[in-house]
Amino acid sequence: MRTSILAALVSRVAALALIVGVAGLLPASLARAAPAPDCSTSATLADWGENSTGDIDVKSGESCLLPIGIRGTVTDSAISQKPEHGKLKKVNASTFEYTAKAKYKGSDTFAVKATGQGPKASGTSVITVHATIK
Repeated sequence: MRTSILAALVSRVAALALIVGVAGLLPASLARAAPAPDCSTSATLADWGENSTGDIDVKSGESCLLPIGIRGTVTDSAISQKPEHGKLKKVNASTFEYTAKAKYKGSDTFAVKATGQGPKASGTSVITVHATIK
C-alpha cells in the first residue's frame, strides 16, 4: 500500500514538473503581447527646426510604432495634435505608438512636436502624419 501511495505521489510530482518544464520552454512572445511593428511610412523629413509630413498605412484596430526619423538626437517630444480615429501614445522621446480605432476604415491625422539636434541644425519640428486605415 505504501508503495502505491508513493508511486502515485511520484507520478503527480513528475506530471507537475513536466507541465512547469514545458511552460518554461514556451517563447516569451506567447506569454505577453509582441511589440507593435514599425509603421509602413512614406515621409518627407526636413532637418531640425523645419516642419515635416508623413503618411502611414495601418490596419483597422492594429498598432504600429513611429520612430522620429530626423537625423541626430531627439531631446524632447510631445503630441501636438491628437488623432480623431485612433490613439497616439508616447513610448519614449523618439518613438510613438499609433493604434487605429477598431472597425474604422478611412483617414486620420495627428502631429508630434519634437526638439533635437542634428549634424547640420538644431531646433523644434512639427511632424504631421496622415494615416490611411484599411
